[in-house]
Amino acid sequence: MPDVGSVDAARLEFIVGESPIALAAERGDDVVGFCLVMGSTSVYDSVNYRWFTERYDRFMYLDRVAFDATARGQGLGTALYAEVERRMRDHSDVDHLALEVNADPPNEGSLRFHARLGFVEVGQQDTPYGIRVSMQMRPTTP
Repeated sequence: MPDVGSVDAARLEFIVGESPIALAAERGDDVVGFCLVMGSTSVYDSVNYRWFTERYDRFMYLDRVAFDATARGQGLGTALYAEVERRMRDHSDVDHLALEVNADPPNEGSLRFHARLGFVEVGQQDTPYGIRVSMQMRPTTP
C-alpha cells in the first residue's frame, strides 16, 4: 500500500519549520502518528503543494500524515484532523484544507477516510515520482 514518502532529516526539519501546525498523536508514552500542515504562502517546493498554490488562495495544506500500523483504525486520524481543524480557526485567512491522496496506485483506505471526512477531488496530477494523485479540498468549519 502506498504510504507517506520518505525524507532525510534535513528535509524533515525544513518541512517542520514551514508548518504552522505540526501535531503528534500519542498513545501512552509513544508517538504513533503525526501530521504537518503548511500555510498557503510557504516557500515549500513540493509539486503537490505548488499545484494548490497555483490555483487557490486561503487554504492550508496537509502535507504529511502518518500513523504506525498498530495505531490505525482506532479513531486517532479522525481526532488528529479535528485538532487540525480547531487550530486552523486561529488563521482567519484560511477557508479550506487541501491535501492529496494517491490515486494510481490507489491508497483505497486513505481515499475512503478522506471521503468520509468530506474531502472532494478538485483535480488530479501525475507526479515526477510516478504516482497519480487526487488533489482534494474541504471547507473549514467556522
